[in-house]
Amino acid sequence: MSDPILPKRRSMTSGLRSSFLTGLVVVLPIGLTIYLIWAVIGWLDGWILPLLPAAYRPEELMRYLFGPNHGFPIRGVGVVVFLVFTTFMGWIAKGLIGRTILAQLDRLIERMPVVRSLYGALKQVADTVFNKTESSFEKTCLVEFPRPGVWVLGLISARPKGEIADKLGPDKIAVFIGLTPFTSGFVAFVSRQDVIELDLTVEEAAKLVASGGLVYPVPREVEPL
Repeated sequence: MSDPILPKRRSMTSGLRSSFLTGLVVVLPIGLTIYLIWAVIGWLDGWILPLLPAAYRPEELMRYLFGPNHGFPIRGVGVVVFLVFTTFMGWIAKGLIGRTILAQLDRLIERMPVVRSLYGALKQVADTVFNKTESSFEKTCLVEFPRPGVWVLGLISARPKGEIADKLGPDKIAVFIGLTPFTSGFVAFVSRQDVIELDLTVEEAAKLVASGGLVYPVPREVEPL
């Protein structure tokens, strides 16, 4: 009678490797998030603090309040200055004087051949991302691309306008199809009946595309009737 086949015991090296990979999954997102936030704060400080008068810089204020031997940089002051300045500019821009100044600035930039193209593109992107206007992505969907039988995740944008709407007809919609990594993509004009709308949010769809199909959203609980 042959001896029974016993399951192989996991070696210490295998257990350590598994623990290391598990720890990496936990530590890496937290560490990268903290590092990126710290780097952005440092970048804003390095960009904004040199624009402040020397007497109002953090290390000079520390010397003034606590003595000449207590001057050290405080990280994050540039972020505070940036937030206050941006909020103030937004408040000014919503008023009559601010709108008038912006209109004059737009007309001035329109006369500059190269600058107007760059400014127009950046302004349109900023309006789309931050103002949440009608140009924002509406819903997520599945669309057949690049051939029938192959489905990709897309973001439904606004209906086509102008010449594109005249040529294609009123039933078309613009669908943005992102690539992995999520730095570029395609814009496809398809019929609304050719797409399958999803309940995914735009953020969930972007995470799914950026992760290469690895990060799926947590299923939502259906409330009982």
